[in-house]
Amino acid sequence: MGKATIKVGIIGFGTVGSGTARILLQNRDIIKQRTGLDIILSKIADLDITKDRGFKVPEGVLTNNVSEVLDNPEIDIVVELIGGIHLAREFILRAINNKRPVVTANKALLATEGKDIFVAAYENGVDLGFEASVAGGIPIIKAIREGLVANNFTSLYGIINGTCNYILTKMTNEGAEFEDTLRDAQRLGYAEADPTFDIEGIDTAHKLTILSSLAFGIPLSYDKVYREGITHITAQDIAFARELGYKIKLLAIAKKTEEGLEMRVHPTMTPEDYLISKIDGVFNAVYVEGDAVGATLYYGRGAGDMPTGSAVVADIVDIACRIGSGAPALAYYGNLSDNSSPLKIKEIGDIRSKYYFRFSALDRPGVLSKISGILGANDISISAVIQKGRRIGGSVPLVLLTHKALERDVLNALREIDSQPVVSAKTLFIRVEDKEE
Repeated sequence: MGKATIKVGIIGFGTVGSGTARILLQNRDIIKQRTGLDIILSKIADLDITKDRGFKVPEGVLTNNVSEVLDNPEIDIVVELIGGIHLAREFILRAINNKRPVVTANKALLATEGKDIFVAAYENGVDLGFEASVAGGIPIIKAIREGLVANNFTSLYGIINGTCNYILTKMTNEGAEFEDTLRDAQRLGYAEADPTFDIEGIDTAHKLTILSSLAFGIPLSYDKVYREGITHITAQDIAFARELGYKIKLLAIAKKTEEGLEMRVHPTMTPEDYLISKIDGVFNAVYVEGDAVGATLYYGRGAGDMPTGSAVVADIVDIACRIGSGAPALAYYGNLSDNSSPLKIKEIGDIRSKYYFRFSALDRPGVLSKISGILGANDISISAVIQKGRRIGGSVPLVLLTHKALERDVLNALREIDSQPVVSAKTLFIRVEDKEE
């Protein structure tokens, strides 16, 4: 038999913990009206319980002692919001082994060490909610696990890092350079003091790992995600992209092909009239395509205390409803097998894509012919050319857009081109995603 009152304990009272607590306290009556359950915030454990979070917490809820959450028999659901890897892993496993369902927003932990946690939850018959680990307030995990569960997924694309999207949007709209825009993002609180996880694509790769495991039934495979950040993108490249009819976005891409599954994170040129190209600022979007439903797009705020707190509370309510009705845990966590998936993950050299190249070429007769000859010899055909500026005896940017080519052939061609005396710097290239076959 279920129960009508569900007590929640939160570990971590930072940005997301504060948003989660605020929603549970302020919207308690709304949740009760909709679910018939009284979900009570019983304990919040944090090292700092004196800082003003901007709202009143009932007396007796705050504690410095994490055991008052993890080992308290009255707590029905444990919420881990401290972040990091080792301590968070210890707390989550301790709660699960105490037969307590857990909610977490910890994408880095789940992407890199999630298998042990998922297996523990499965073996103990308890729920593990992780909606908030990907795309903040967008319910993409629920969409894949439940709403689209009958689909054979063919691809998903995501703008799932608000910091990078803000930087690229500002560079696009204002013609600003990367370093200046990064400093502005840090000043506004959109980027951390150490922004490495964001700007190098690590955060995005963590999220893609989780989505791909759920959508394609593969084991968590963070180490197999190709990853490239945005630090090399310049205002000049963004201007050339616009001239060619594209925008540059940091995309997470998982695509099923006959040869296997592509899993990659990198700056990508997308046609400016595509919906995903219109996602600007700190917003996120995830495009998911299934064989039955076709194309779907999910859009919203990907970070922040309240949007992410909304996703955490959604998991709390889902789990509370199962506790309240006496229903079993939702068992689907992706592929928990020790065996590798029959779906092979492709090496980046095996993908086929269109490409944007920006060469620093000496302004001499025959240079374009030389470059195009090397590309042609590697089965790479050109679809567009831009050459602006003229410096007699100096270097000028030469921009080429290609038809689809094998990345291994592209890398071979660029190595040969960059060794030519008529090329003065390493060639920059950006992959292009559109509907061309």
